[in-house]
Amino acid sequence: MKLQGRPDIEALTGFKGRDDLVTSFYLDTDKSRLSKKEIQVSLKNLLAAARLEVEAMDAAKDKKESLAADLERIGAHVSQGLGSLNAPGLALFSCARRDFWRPLELPHGPRNRAVFDSTFYVRPLAAIVDRFSRICVLLLNRREARWYEVVMGEIRPLESLQSDVPAKVRDGGFEGTEAKHIERHIEAHLRDYFKKVAQATFDLFKKNAYDWLLLGYEDNHRLDFESHLHAYLKERIKGRMKSRVTDAPAKVLKEALEVEERVKKAEEDETVQNLIAELERGGRACSGLKDTLHRLNQFEVQSLVVTHNFSKQGRICPTHRFLYVDELQCPACQKKTEVLLDVIDEAIEAALKRRCAVKQITPPSKLDRYGQIGAFLKYKA
Repeated sequence: MKLQGRPDIEALTGFKGRDDLVTSFYLDTDKSRLSKKEIQVSLKNLLAAARLEVEAMDAAKDKKESLAADLERIGAHVSQGLGSLNAPGLALFSCARRDFWRPLELPHGPRNRAVFDSTFYVRPLAAIVDRFSRICVLLLNRREARWYEVVMGEIRPLESLQSDVPAKVRDGGFEGTEAKHIERHIEAHLRDYFKKVAQATFDLFKKNAYDWLLLGYEDNHRLDFESHLHAYLKERIKGRMKSRVTDAPAKVLKEALEVEERVKKAEEDETVQNLIAELERGGRACSGLKDTLHRLNQFEVQSLVVTHNFSKQGRICPTHRFLYVDELQCPACQKKTEVLLDVIDEAIEAALKRRCAVKQITPPSKLDRYGQIGAFLKYKA
């Protein structure tokens, strides 16, 4: 099963394992960089290290047996499917005691990692979803329009539309009168064709809920065509492409991904700049790990902004699940807090569970100067 987007993450964060431990397993399977043998060696080493970790755990026997069963299932699944696997990455989530199993194919290779915890480790998935958008690509000339869907690094043809626009006029006729009449006739056909293409594009957006629209024109029709687009679509134009209607899907995909990467980087820079501006004017924002965790505990966070792969040890209240940097006791209930290997992961998962937006920023960035983490708030700090 391929990673589809945020619904997959929400299904994992919503899993209730009660007091059980669950297994999250990430494996880089990118065969463009790694041989099958190298992937098999990585799998073997990761499983061996994970089994040693389980054996050394201070946990009940039945919990450790459940984790061991998770690893056996993960090892068998990857070994059996590796030969036919084309995905650059795998994420596998398992809880044998609750009979929960979800393998996901990823659009790029993750860092190899096995995580045992009371909740699934979904931060790498959140980073992928944040990186990729649901894109509709429209390639257009006066003879044909062709639509593609680009999602999670893959392309899928959607529809095509042939035009009935006559060929351009070559002869002038008597004092050019006939040529002008024909030109008006052609322009009328062209307008009707553009209207049909614009409406078909709007219908595709309503049906498939795309985030972006990328446009490619073979002829000089940009202004003429875009005047027919619905305002909703105009707001979602993220770039223009050089690809042509006759280009192979692989070529269209390559350019679309390049455009996506540029736009995402620009959006990340804008997010960080907006956060800094809000901080400097004392507005609805906070920065730094301690203050951000405090605001998250108080349910004040609207959008979490964090440097990709930023990691920090912390603590958690076993009762309220409040997160802290170094509090030995929860200020809310005075119970002893528990150690977290990575409080950033827990913060991201807490934000996702509360339907907060999470923006992961590619380093280096100006966010580094503000503790690598911050948040836009619902209320003024």
